[in-house]
Amino acid sequence: MQTPVNVFQSGDDFRTGTVLLVDKPLDWTSFDVVNKLRFAIRKRFGFRKIKVGHAGTLDPRATGLLIICTGKMTKQINDFMGADKVYTGQIKLGETTPSYDSETEVNGTYPVEHISRELVEQAMRQMLGTHDQTPPVFSAKKIDGKKAYELARKGVEVQMRKAPVTIHEFEITHFDLPWVEFRAKCSKGTYIRSLAHDLGLNLNSGAYLTALRRTASGNFSVDQSESVESLVERIGETPPGELP
Repeated sequence: MQTPVNVFQSGDDFRTGTVLLVDKPLDWTSFDVVNKLRFAIRKRFGFRKIKVGHAGTLDPRATGLLIICTGKMTKQINDFMGADKVYTGQIKLGETTPSYDSETEVNGTYPVEHISRELVEQAMRQMLGTHDQTPPVFSAKKIDGKKAYELARKGVEVQMRKAPVTIHEFEITHFDLPWVEFRAKCSKGTYIRSLAHDLGLNLNSGAYLTALRRTASGNFSVDQSESVESLVERIGETPPGELP
């Protein structure tokens, strides 16, 4: 049975539990979205406390599907987080950045003259299946209790631990060297930035992620989502309701 999403008729629904699907805007953190919706709910209904959480972080430089749970539905967050994810995006070949995406400046350039669409497709096929992946240094992974990106920005050398991930699908949707547009389906915990970086290595070149959009997570699709502004507006128009 499909879980109802973005459905609420009164303030009571947020406490008994809702699932809100948000199309996260560029440069917002996942917690920015959570905080915005929590504030809107508390302000509208006068709740002193209300549980609101997300089911899987989406990088600030990414857009797309973010699953938000409220009230008792927050107990389902781990189940939602464990689902496979689908992404689309763009990779630039021939260059690298410390963050593996466009957040940081280019720190290396590499040849691309030897790269063809066929070579990229071959490299992508070799990356399918389960293997150990190294997360980016500029990530929220905890190192001795601190987020890796906080240490990296201070110039501290960080040793990232590899973790097993599964790449179910990785394919080109458009090719115009040095740009590669792609679609990927992968397991929980996969860093698409690392996938882009590793693709560059496999091509005897460099690569970094220039755009990313999450289009699906488990049975949920970004087509079912709403903007933050739309949800905040609807929350503001919702009747208060009464809990027994």
